[in-house]
Amino acid sequence: MSQTDHNVDPNEVAKFEALAASWWDLEGQSKPLHEINPHRTGYIAQRCKLDNANVIDVGCGGGILSEALAKNGAKVTGIDMGEMPLDIAKLHAMESGLDIHYEQSTAETMASRHTAEFDAVTCLEMLEHVPDPAAIIQACADLVKPGGDVFFSTLNRHPKAYLLAVVGAEYVMNMLPKGTHDYKRFIRPAELASWCRQAGLQVKNITGISYNPLTRQFSLGDDVKVNYIVHCHKV
Repeated sequence: MSQTDHNVDPNEVAKFEALAASWWDLEGQSKPLHEINPHRTGYIAQRCKLDNANVIDVGCGGGILSEALAKNGAKVTGIDMGEMPLDIAKLHAMESGLDIHYEQSTAETMASRHTAEFDAVTCLEMLEHVPDPAAIIQACADLVKPGGDVFFSTLNRHPKAYLLAVVGAEYVMNMLPKGTHDYKRFIRPAELASWCRQAGLQVKNITGISYNPLTRQFSLGDDVKVNYIVHCHKV
């Protein structure tokens, strides 16, 4: 294992390798990602200029967010450590007529090779799947230009998140495969904000992402107890 691979959990990579074939099935196991994606993309588009911006999507998986960013005019690079999700992402981008550069790489490796090259960095639903999330945050801060924007989303280590995101989503409603999330790796907003500041990022906004099981719809709001998205700015 190289020095730059220390922050990769093979078990977590394997989980998403197993999901690769159904990544673009709108009614499959990735359905929640497709339903939440317009809200995440809208949040990002409201807070930074995407048209002709150089954007890197860290932990891009099968490319759901990467494609949305590209459709908003961004020049997108997507990185992930899962080979199969990247293959799916490349194929779907080609079928969609989108020019997206995908690469199998860690955030740390990309940061060492492309320091301060990007106008914006997105790292959504990834921090809770790595051994050292603070190192990923530092890498994202290193990748973005001064004056650029960085976006994170993750799950809060709060009892409500355990009930809804783990018990509810994985075991009751079967929205996600069992074992997708490890509650111990969930991150409180204060912890994330502290790591961001240590990495030289200013936290500009924290917004909650909620799911209503009755309407089966996601929405953005003030409740950060389960899932939340963060906008940071690099000085």
